[in-house]
Amino acid sequence: MTIIDLHGTWNLRQVGAELALPAAVPGDVYGALLEKKLIPDPYLGKQEEEVQWVREADWEYSRTIKVSKAFLAQQAIYLNADSLDTIAEVRINGSLVGRSDNMFLRMRWDVKRLLKLGDNEIAIRFKSAAKAAAASARKQPFPVPYTGCNLVPHMNLVRKVQCHAGWDWGVCLVTSGIAGDLSLCGAELCRVEHVVTSQQHAKGKGKVTVDVTVDLHGYAAGRTEISASLAGETQTRQVDVAPGASSVELRFVIKNPKIWWPAGYGDQPLYDCEVSIDGSVTRKRIGLRVIELINEPDAIGRTMTLRVNGVDIFCKGANWIPADAVSQRHTRALYDDLLGSAADANMNMVRVWGGGQYELDDFYDVCDEKGLLVWHDLMFACSLYPADKAFLASCQAEVDYQVKRLRDHASIALWCGDNELHGALGWYPETKKNRDTYLVTYDRLNQALGAAVAAADPTRIFWPSSPCSGPDQFDGWHDDTKGDMHYWDVWHSGKSFDAYYDVVPRFCSEFGFQSFSSQEVVKSFAKPEDFNVTSPVMEHHQRNPAGNQKIVEMFSRYFRMPAGFEQFLYLSQVQQAVAIKTAVEYWRHLQPVCMGAVYWQLNDNWPVASWSSLEYGGSWKQLHYHAKRFFQSVIAVPIQKDGAVSVHVVSELLQAGEASARIRLVRFDGSVAKTWKVSAKVKKQGVKQLWKMTLDALPIALHEGVLQVELSVKAGKRTERHSNTHFLAKYKACELARAKIRSKVVAGKAGPVLELSADKPAFFVTATASGIAGTFDDNSVTLLPGETVRLNFRPKGGPVSASALAKSLRIEDLRGSY
Repeated sequence: MTIIDLHGTWNLRQVGAELALPAAVPGDVYGALLEKKLIPDPYLGKQEEEVQWVREADWEYSRTIKVSKAFLAQQAIYLNADSLDTIAEVRINGSLVGRSDNMFLRMRWDVKRLLKLGDNEIAIRFKSAAKAAAASARKQPFPVPYTGCNLVPHMNLVRKVQCHAGWDWGVCLVTSGIAGDLSLCGAELCRVEHVVTSQQHAKGKGKVTVDVTVDLHGYAAGRTEISASLAGETQTRQVDVAPGASSVELRFVIKNPKIWWPAGYGDQPLYDCEVSIDGSVTRKRIGLRVIELINEPDAIGRTMTLRVNGVDIFCKGANWIPADAVSQRHTRALYDDLLGSAADANMNMVRVWGGGQYELDDFYDVCDEKGLLVWHDLMFACSLYPADKAFLASCQAEVDYQVKRLRDHASIALWCGDNELHGALGWYPETKKNRDTYLVTYDRLNQALGAAVAAADPTRIFWPSSPCSGPDQFDGWHDDTKGDMHYWDVWHSGKSFDAYYDVVPRFCSEFGFQSFSSQEVVKSFAKPEDFNVTSPVMEHHQRNPAGNQKIVEMFSRYFRMPAGFEQFLYLSQVQQAVAIKTAVEYWRHLQPVCMGAVYWQLNDNWPVASWSSLEYGGSWKQLHYHAKRFFQSVIAVPIQKDGAVSVHVVSELLQAGEASARIRLVRFDGSVAKTWKVSAKVKKQGVKQLWKMTLDALPIALHEGVLQVELSVKAGKRTERHSNTHFLAKYKACELARAKIRSKVVAGKAGPVLELSADKPAFFVTATASGIAGTFDDNSVTLLPGETVRLNFRPKGGPVSASALAKSLRIEDLRGSY
């Protein structure tokens, strides 16, 4: 096989206009226009409004390539396009090659007859997806409601990234472009359509079946050689290829295989797998493991537990959205940065949300390498969708391709049919008025998707929707006895943080609380005159209609009002961290009843106030630092309810251990009212109450101090430590001392180290290195008199000196916010 790679520089023009420019492929229209500074940056100020004309235009990519006599001599030549976004028409030398209207579906067209010796022009024209959506809406037999998060109507009728049209955290950039592989491929006899593997495990052995699907591409049936290698073994055989699709199986046995584990439970070894046939070579990396979803009746309802290699896993993580609204910025380096931060925060799962996209291969490679399990939605979210034959056929073909493309990644735990479509049946006037019609339509789509997943990947479960209780599809919003749950009563319904104590989810796959961006991120899109949370620019970068109101209203319940704009930003991140920490710690102490806490959301796709723990650009909000602590394998959990306060140890270690804790009641002047030292044996993957006291038995009033807990768990040769601070009264009720915080930066072996100390207790002490890209290994910490906290700085670029870090530092704490 000979390939002409079509990546590189193309010509891009606006159809019917004089605008033309060079553009990268892979790439997208907005990315190209921004690169050449032909449009204002939509992330700055309110400039998003100035670039919406782009979505209304048609755009054409074109280039000329040279084709040799040897290339033309091949029996067959096809054009491979992994992803054309979205309403595309392809021509070679002016003749139509084909059309595509689904960006999630790989297209392959035979093109030998259209090619000639020498120069050939390839043109890919993209029609306006916004206009195509409107045209499709006019053809529907009845209205198909779309989410109000979209600023462009009817995008649910186009198989495209749904959040391109905006979301309640996202900018509206309905782009067009080309992603993944784009190439001309020659073949003598056949082409490879898919290579998939399946595994069976017995004691000391891993059996791997490599299944190769080929499509006859020559003029007649024939015989060819197939070769496959895995784990140092190579198998070669002659195979007959008949008209239509043919399947060839090769079986390998790996003795004493190295097993792949989720992060925190073991290593992530990956085996190279290579298959070649008729000159075509496919390479993959395979992780050997067994993943099961245990969804069985119990005394409460039904379990919802992921079991990996026989070990029940508490899933700890966050929801993933597309990494940038400008598609061509999705790079391996960006995935490494964001997913690396997830792994650094002790996460073992990300949920690929259904309003986004099937990500590039690099995303899943990084998840495999870092041990991040992937809950994978199919790409349907928050709207209703058509269920006519053509739409269902396109969706089923999409699922068949994407699932077969991705199923060999060790990290993928399950396939989920959609995000919140079942709930959407009760959201819209049309569905409320005529629920039966829309329920039937939804059921047809869901059944079609389930059948496509089952055919493409029988090795994993198909979870019908998120949230749902399972195949019976009962309420996953309010019923916490089975299935996965989306719990939004604190944010959307305005309940207090202790409402997280009122539910016992089996697996919570969405819950969240917003915060503003940091000062550094705000300065990247706003001018000083905009530095007010209700200024037009700040409100433009808040996409949830009542978002600012909810943040400020919750301030009034828990905190004293911040003194100024910078303090507003800081305190919003404190509040967000407290909210999610409250939920996660409580739910983790409920295991094995609750076995998953995946908060909304990990990342942002532009600078915005949102639920994320990573800001646009990858900086860590305070929540992410707290997540690193509350997702540790061993944690101390203080719980205050029913007139008492207790401390529990949660251990996910695979060995029983000895837990010891020092619990101090510390006054706000720094004196210690009382100290308790407790110890207990804790089972492997166990939860144990270490200490409990009624509130009226405490030696000080609740508003006079905090509980400070230091925990150590020793299991075999491993010792894990965790510390936690628990306020007994609402923060606003406490008379915090104005501490003198001392900071000193010293040179460390791996970079500069920030040493922090204080003369009085200081809380949520957060260090920021203004103008220097990087993160600390901990932050948003408690400082107590007589104790020094050391924070190691990890720069993202080159080395940073201790003096440079010291000059850049800004230190904030809770008392300093008012």
